[in-house]
Amino acid sequence: MTAEAPASVDIPGLALLRRGKVRDVYDLGERLLIVASDRLSAFDVVLPTPIPGKGKLLTRAALFWFELTKGVVANHLITADFDEIRKALPKGVALDKAWFDGRMMLVRKARRVDAECVARAYLAGSGWKEYKATGAVGGHRLPPGLLEASKLPQAIFTPATKVDEGHDENISRERLARLVGAQLSSRLESLTLAVFHEASAHLESRGLILADTKFEFGFIDGELRLIDEILTPDSSRVWLKSDWAPGKTPDGFDKQFVRDWLERSGWDKTPPGPALPAPVVAGTLARYEDFLAKVTR
Repeated sequence: MTAEAPASVDIPGLALLRRGKVRDVYDLGERLLIVASDRLSAFDVVLPTPIPGKGKLLTRAALFWFELTKGVVANHLITADFDEIRKALPKGVALDKAWFDGRMMLVRKARRVDAECVARAYLAGSGWKEYKATGAVGGHRLPPGLLEASKLPQAIFTPATKVDEGHDENISRERLARLVGAQLSSRLESLTLAVFHEASAHLESRGLILADTKFEFGFIDGELRLIDEILTPDSSRVWLKSDWAPGKTPDGFDKQFVRDWLERSGWDKTPPGPALPAPVVAGTLARYEDFLAKVTR
């Protein structure tokens, strides 16, 4: 095993619960071990070219935000300390510290709510496409004449279905209520917007805009908690305030840089994805590093 960002890494002796687009999740009974790989996905396809060190940057970002927002809602994190995690593993399970240290989280197992909880304060991505087609986003009727990247009158909750494979589907709050129940749907909306506002205030103080992001929640001992990742460049659109103006989505700190290159490449968005050239890999890594530096300074 090397430090050269292999596309996937197995841990002999542990039961792999699922391999996501980026994270590998191992079952430890009442706990889970989440390992952030250096894989990169776009348009629901895992690309063949990893981004060296990306998993460690994602983990550092998630740990920062879990700490910052724990006063708003509790989360599933137990520890990200390499030595503490190693003690929690069965005897005989070996980890390469050079590769695994900084990309693991030991968390409590939760009963996941099968919904992506998305909050938006600006029109971008699928929200912009939906608004152009319908004048609404996630069931929210918006003012006419808004431009791409326009700031919304207020942040809105626009849930999506949660699937392990394929593409999540944007749904209305009414449909979410039918899927999970009205009481839980209302609680998900209020917590999503509360965490969004907490994060937005922090980013605002750093000269940044949180355009949109997504959260996942699950129940632990009957309590709804934040789970998975939170407010990373993989899950969020973050822009420099100085770069923003209605009419064009700014070049931010997220995967849009890669998506733009893929759109220009002529790829038809079906597997397998194309290999990324070195400048795209370097540019992606630089954006993730810049994001972390600005957010945590």
